Amino acid sequence: MTTPPPFRFRHRVRYGECDPQQVVFNARYGDFIDIGITDYLRHLMGGIQGLNDLGLDMMVVKQTKEWKGPARFDDVLEQSIRTGRVGTTSFTILTDFTLWPSGQPVMVAETVYVMTAFGVAEKRAIPG
Repeated sequence: MTTPPPFRFRHRVRYGECDPQQVVFNARYGDFIDIGITDYLRHLMGGIQGLNDLGLDMMVVKQTKEWKGPARFDDVLEQSIRTGRVGTTSFTILTDFTLWPSGQPVMVAETVYVMTAFGVAEKRAIPG
């Protein structure tokens, strides 16, 4: 079985996303990851609304980030997003950030979600 290519999402760094050191402020990457994963889910299944229509939702339970290099104002970040481990009630989404078009590594992230009932923080099995 071949692994499908990762979903790609691009974002141009805005001035307000940078810190006094003139690089993207570390906390902004959480926003960038969320935006990219939201588009990934839209691509896969019609977005979060598709989950909600099934009576499901998802919550972040863990997110780790490892920086490889800086991104600065007006750089274009490309996210390569793919699904990692899928368990019974949790799943992992992997995100690699690079500068586009050079491919220079910027950051890698692992986000773990738990599937829940919509509107209630109770675990649910991940549907097929």
